Amino acid sequence: MTWFILARTLFVAAIGFTASLLQPLSGFGLEGGLSLAANVAFGLVLAVLIIVFELRLKDVAVTTMLGALLGGVTGLAIAKTIEAALAWTDTRDPRVAFLRSVVLLVLPYIGTVMGARKGEWLEPARLVGLFRAAGPQRRYKVLDTSVIIDGRIADICETGFVDGALVIPQFVLKELQLVADSSDALKRNRGRRGLDILQKIQKMSGVEVVISDVDFPEVREVDLKLIELARSLQGKIVTNDFNLNKVAQLRGVDVLNINLLANSLKPVVLPGEIMRVFILKEGKEYNQGVAYLDDGTMVVVDNARKMISKTIDVVVTSVLQTTAGKMIFGRYIESGAQAPSLVASGGPAPLTQQAQQSQPKQNGAVLASAPAGVGERDDANRRPR
Repeated sequence: MTWFILARTLFVAAIGFTASLLQPLSGFGLEGGLSLAANVAFGLVLAVLIIVFELRLKDVAVTTMLGALLGGVTGLAIAKTIEAALAWTDTRDPRVAFLRSVVLLVLPYIGTVMGARKGEWLEPARLVGLFRAAGPQRRYKVLDTSVIIDGRIADICETGFVDGALVIPQFVLKELQLVADSSDALKRNRGRRGLDILQKIQKMSGVEVVISDVDFPEVREVDLKLIELARSLQGKIVTNDFNLNKVAQLRGVDVLNINLLANSLKPVVLPGEIMRVFILKEGKEYNQGVAYLDDGTMVVVDNARKMISKTIDVVVTSVLQTTAGKMIFGRYIESGAQAPSLVASGGPAPLTQQAQQSQPKQNGAVLASAPAGVGERDDANRRPR
């Protein structure tokens, strides 16, 4: 930082000294000390404006600056070519002089603006893609901060279900670093876990990870930056943020929600099936036992109070599906008793009286015990703000 301050101070002094020597304002009728002071002030103001412009460029991506430079040079070269082609015209004609001036101003401007807008095409991956044989379009998956901290994306990548390139923007890395450097122990551990997950994904064979420098300085929200990046890459956002999921869909960007994927992979059970569960605790209703599946789904079992801390076979009587999760109701069939038959009844077994009474009372239990991710993402993985 000290070197930058010193360099800028020397630059301002050099511009001021040059203005005092060359006196660019000498044609305005100023004389003596007034002329010297005016020229020095003009040089200092010009130097300050240049430094302000340089500070504004600090947040601009390298590809954007390089694209603007190449576009401006190309536009200037075309303008000079057109000017040379008009050498036969009468330069004393005001219309011809104006046309030449417009060409010299418009073409470099258009080249600079278009080059800055299309600067992402100067990324090495895209440059290589221009010279490759025609084939399937590259698929990009833009990772969100929440899905990185969550960690399940590493397991999904390891199984090979994710194809294409995983894009990790610099502003997401910056957010992860801020979380990892937080004074709060919980946030600090979450941030470091996210960095470890990224390192794990980068070491996987067959998984392509791209660190993108593309940024959108005019957009302040990280979620909106992710949407704009995915739109520019024609890719998809990988997240478990419920709100980002909805906003991205409204803006026409495809989203891969890890929580929805996890919910869709839960085992499907039908009334009448027999399942083996471990009775963990007593239920709220009389003679009920409560068990949990591996994915956290609650199983309420009638006639199972005396079987606590035992693994038993139960018959599924009904499945209650809500927006917050799923709860299974079953009945323990003691040895010697006959399980209810679906074939004889012509359909699924009806709810028992206890199960019917339990359903409205167990809604709170569904919300508490169902695995996070159906509707909203887990608080432990919520994006830090």
